[in-house]
Amino acid sequence: MPSIVVDDAKTSTPLTESSTSVALVDDPKMAEDHGSCTIITNKSHWQAKLDDAQSRQKIVVVDFNASWCGPCRLMGPIFVELSKKYENNFIFLKVDVDEVLEVTNDWEIRAMPTFLFIKDGKEIDKIVGANKDELQKKAQFYASNQS
Repeated sequence: MPSIVVDDAKTSTPLTESSTSVALVDDPKMAEDHGSCTIITNKSHWQAKLDDAQSRQKIVVVDFNASWCGPCRLMGPIFVELSKKYENNFIFLKVDVDEVLEVTNDWEIRAMPTFLFIKDGKEIDKIVGANKDELQKKAQFYASNQS
């Protein structure tokens, strides 16, 4: 089993090899408000978004989550609100770890939710767990310090 990072408050859920989910056409997630978030569907979609961000000199903020993860469901609306507040500052992406496993593995995601801040294709910051205050502080920091 891969190593798992879980904070003391138990605000993250470990990624296991047996985790699975199926997205149905009538999935309620499709009707959710995703704000300014783009739902990543495959690795080429992911790479296109990273390339776009780099060409526009934007930081990418990514929410790695899973439909079965309780802390992810708590953080989802907070991430959407941040995407609305900072839509001109960042590109916001959501990745379901079960649906886009190749990206999840490439970025060594071991627990959910995990939030990455990516600039020029490289990770510049990471939050593991459902830490609303930390996510908001980092978004504010990077929005204020973009060069």
